[in-house]
Amino acid sequence: MDAVAIPGSIDETLAMLARGHYVAERSLATVVFLGLRLGRPILLEGEAGTGKTEIAKVLAASLGRKLIRLQCYEGLDVATAVYEWNYPAQMMAIRLAEAAGEHNRDRIEHDIFADRYLIRRPLLQALEPSDGGAPVLLIDEIDRADEAFEAYLLELLSDFQVTIPELGVIKAPAPPIVIVTSNRTREIHDALKRRCLYHWVGYPDAARERAILKAKAPRAPERLTGELVAFVQRLRKLDLFKSPGVAETLDWASALTELDAVSLDPAQVTDTLGVLLKYQDDIAKIQGAKASELIDAARADLKMAET
Repeated sequence: MDAVAIPGSIDETLAMLARGHYVAERSLATVVFLGLRLGRPILLEGEAGTGKTEIAKVLAASLGRKLIRLQCYEGLDVATAVYEWNYPAQMMAIRLAEAAGEHNRDRIEHDIFADRYLIRRPLLQALEPSDGGAPVLLIDEIDRADEAFEAYLLELLSDFQVTIPELGVIKAPAPPIVIVTSNRTREIHDALKRRCLYHWVGYPDAARERAILKAKAPRAPERLTGELVAFVQRLRKLDLFKSPGVAETLDWASALTELDAVSLDPAQVTDTLGVLLKYQDDIAKIQGAKASELIDAARADLKMAET
């Protein structure tokens, strides 16, 4: 895909996201616009399944940029995220040099720490020139990584560069578009937040969630979509271990559409709660009579909204 110019206004950013089937609030589009124009990383925090990761995917597709994703986890280190040396190839080079009569250790060391032995991981790849412009770098779920790795990111997010002791500083010729996401399983350090533009991605209201389903699950009947969204909106107000995100709403809409549902049915809702809720205690709270009660309340909410 050919590169596309960065939007020139917030309205253009909203339109670009909409073309990528992402229904964004104006406040989110504002942060994305400023991040693109100012060359600043964007930190998106919020509950799982609210569309944080999707922003990076839509930006890469809409702007014609390469998407580089780093999925964070406990124990993530520099060798996995940034770079490592090709040790087997280096050992072979040392043996070949010695067999050829080369015993100058400084010369051998200089040769084996050359660029051709460097294995580039996602963060280093994001600093390299790319066809169509600087890539989109997604650092996903930074809250799952250790604080030591979070601290390592500070140089990259400040100056878009990393330091490799054997080679020196490697700096991006053009800053990548950086999206950092967090589900807030732990607090992110202020030093990282200061380097980013910040936005909290919350659950959408009913109107926006219906618009999201219309864009992402167009096969779902209109009546089913309305009732389903009203049901989920009610569900999020309950004391659940994990409220369903937009991703689960979309999955549920697709599942019910496959079952040829045109509206919510108590038995069908109970049978498919595992698509929407991921903890047995939550499912036990909702199935049966509670599901029927929520369906009736959702229909009443819809009727009130239409009058």
